[in-house]
Amino acid sequence: MALLSKGRRRPGGSTDNTWPGFVDALSTLLLVIIFLLSIFALAQFFLGQALSGRDEALEKLETQVLELSDLLNLQRQANDDLRSNVAQLSASLQMADSSREEMQRRIQTLEADLAEAEGLSGRVSRSNSEQQSTIADLQNRYNVAMENLSSERELSKRAQDQVATLNAQLASLRQQLAALNEALEASEAKDLEQQAVIQNLSSRLNTALASKVNELNQFRSEFFGRLRQALGDRQDIRIQGDRFIFQSEVLFGSGSATLGSGGQAEMAKLADTLTAIMAEIPDDVDWILRVDGHTDVLPIRTAQFPSNWDLSTARALSVVKFLISRGIPADRLAATGFGQFHPLDPADTQEAYSRNRRIEMRLDQK
Repeated sequence: MALLSKGRRRPGGSTDNTWPGFVDALSTLLLVIIFLLSIFALAQFFLGQALSGRDEALEKLETQVLELSDLLNLQRQANDDLRSNVAQLSASLQMADSSREEMQRRIQTLEADLAEAEGLSGRVSRSNSEQQSTIADLQNRYNVAMENLSSERELSKRAQDQVATLNAQLASLRQQLAALNEALEASEAKDLEQQAVIQNLSSRLNTALASKVNELNQFRSEFFGRLRQALGDRQDIRIQGDRFIFQSEVLFGSGSATLGSGGQAEMAKLADTLTAIMAEIPDDVDWILRVDGHTDVLPIRTAQFPSNWDLSTARALSVVKFLISRGIPADRLAATGFGQFHPLDPADTQEAYSRNRRIEMRLDQK
């Protein structure tokens, strides 16, 4: 500890600070390594979270694929079982045919034996009882053979009936599969036809909409041009893009939503210009004049207008009502209030406040 806290003394009384500095450097390097390991551990944690989410999605997809594979395997297994049953029944039928042939050969052998016995009875003198016994025995053997042959024929008939039933089921399944394929092909053809019709209708609709938009743009340009001539070159009334902007001071008093005499005069010019344009707009162009009210950010809290939003909406509605009184159809007008939320100038100055207090008018399509 003395070596760590104090420097070594060199000959002559001077102090050597090399060892404490080396220890401090190692401590600093150790802290940096611990910090980097912490950052690496956090990065590994977040990367593990991201990969776990992706793994869950992959597991869901794999589960769906496995379910579909199981269904396909079940169908294949059912088809294999059906083919196996048909093969087994075919083998049983072949065995029954073989047994029937064997029985026929045995019957022929018995008949030959019977004929041989009858021939021998004619040539050899035997007692009547021995002949009758031999004939009865042969007759019994013949009857047993016929019974076995009848049983084998019945088994063969059952096997044939089962084969016929299975063949009928296979034919029915083939018919159902063919019907499903035909229905699928018809559905695909109908889908392609409908897609072609939809694309054609979409193209025609886009063409019609583009035509109506072009017509409306033409009338909008004419409307703004005539309105500019009617209002004159005033700095407090200007066009910006597709909007006609009136400063609120031109139309309303401070904190008021009632059109003043100057505002009524300007709105009368607007109504006359719009009336002249209306006569030229075709009936199939569904246009509308939107009146938007805007305020500055300075709050207003009165009994009549609890917020800037109420004031902007009331001013837009006041303009719309005046235009209606001048003969503009109500279904061609819309009043909207935006409050202080869409300023033209975000600066915190009186000039910016004045620019933001405005009424905007836009000729648009419904």
